[in-house]
Amino acid sequence: MAKPPIDRAAPSARRHRILAVDDEPLVGRVIERTLGGEFDVILKGGAREALEFLTRGEQFDVIFSDLLMPGMSGMDLHREVGRLDPALASKMVFLSGGACTDEARDFLARPGMEFIEKPFDAATLRGAIARRLDPA
Repeated sequence: MAKPPIDRAAPSARRHRILAVDDEPLVGRVIERTLGGEFDVILKGGAREALEFLTRGEQFDVIFSDLLMPGMSGMDLHREVGRLDPALASKMVFLSGGACTDEARDFLARPGMEFIEKPFDAATLRGAIARRLDPA
């Protein structure tokens, strides 16, 4: 009697999608190399590019965004994402190399904001993702 074929394509959990937005290509590549084995990481070189991508219906579980970028800041991106999808805006994590304006400090002081200073390590990125995915 023949055995039924074994289904080797066992169901797998969906990989979380991470959007990384930074005008410094090296920062995006570091995030992609650090997290790419565990998450689907999409890189965008600026806030406007990321916003255009999001308005086309792309879905993400967490967004890492540089805080201060030319043209459109991470703060501006947060406001626009909040209009599109308030739940996704709450999943944003902001990155900065230390240079902060008074406006940026006030923004980061708001409840629920998460900030990571550059340079960062893998554990810091993974911790931020865990907190955004399970904000309990």
